[in-house]
Amino acid sequence: MSLEARTLYFEDLSLGLSETYRKQITSTDIVAFAEISGDRNPIHLSEEFAATTPFGVRIAHGILTASFISAVIGMRLPGPGSVYIAQNLRFLAPVRIGDEVVTTVEVVELTEKGRRAKLKCECRVGDTRVLEGEAEVKVPARPAG
Repeated sequence: MSLEARTLYFEDLSLGLSETYRKQITSTDIVAFAEISGDRNPIHLSEEFAATTPFGVRIAHGILTASFISAVIGMRLPGPGSVYIAQNLRFLAPVRIGDEVVTTVEVVELTEKGRRAKLKCECRVGDTRVLEGEAEVKVPARPAG
């Protein structure tokens, strides 16, 4: 599922407002991310190597999973015109090929000065939280007129 762009202005935001994005992970996604990022760790690319790890199979890059947060922020909440200021992340469990990652971003704090929003970020696979964190973004103001 791709995200349709929607801009929410600072004036549109409220505490508890959230947006969710779902993405099933494919081997092609992992290989493409390895090429783009330069992270060719064999735990992501080699079945033979991954079989020797505690996971037993190839896993997605943690930052690939985290990039879904960027998709939500950049496309839906707040959307185009928003600017990332900060992001912290905590990786809790692996994401495997075939897993559907459900990413949720929720407004937890609004600061009028500088039009800043603090966002709770979470990625889940089924009932398992695989990633959690918090983002701070600068939110565009509604254009005059």
